[in-house]
Amino acid sequence: MMLKQHGEKTTEGKWTTPSAERNKGPILEVLARVLPRRGLVLEIASGTGQHVVHFANALPDLTWQPSDPDQELRHSIALRVTEEHRDNIERPIDLDVTRLPWPLQTADAVVAINMIHVAPWSVTLALFEGAKALLSPGQVLFLYGPYRRDGRHTSPGNAQFDLDLRARNPEWGLRDLEAVSDVAAAAGFDLAEIVGMPANNFSLVFKRR
Repeated sequence: MMLKQHGEKTTEGKWTTPSAERNKGPILEVLARVLPRRGLVLEIASGTGQHVVHFANALPDLTWQPSDPDQELRHSIALRVTEEHRDNIERPIDLDVTRLPWPLQTADAVVAINMIHVAPWSVTLALFEGAKALLSPGQVLFLYGPYRRDGRHTSPGNAQFDLDLRARNPEWGLRDLEAVSDVAAAAGFDLAEIVGMPANNFSLVFKRR
């Protein structure tokens, strides 16, 4: 897993990655604007837990449901949640997006950060199908990460990153933003906003039709 190759783990089992520390602030700025004021936000592939804890502290009127299919990472998330003593973060759940239906009946928004480029394309398809079952019309599915635009990489660094990913796993790689948007549309989502982010990343705000 990419996260574990680039992260550090404490003796008690808490993972940290520098990239999550860097991007949690810029991502929060977008989330604070596009998420509902209240309700339950499901985070897919929460990883280390750095993001969800940061968001929960800043947006206390929302309840946050972290998830990850990796037991070791769920332990890391649980450690962070316990440290924070916050009542608006639920215990992490085991959620693999390709196993439908998901172990959650409903949500008011879904967030997935840096996931679809380190997973097979089938995961992107399943992500939209799963979110469709949870969300009501007008509710948000938020994606963050690097994307190709119009069939091209947006920077030399992203091009190299894409090569590195595909060398590690041929099913991984940066996705075409337009292809993701097409999948979203077929699943009943409209691409409401594209936000340019630091380090050649994008925030994509989809809304359930």
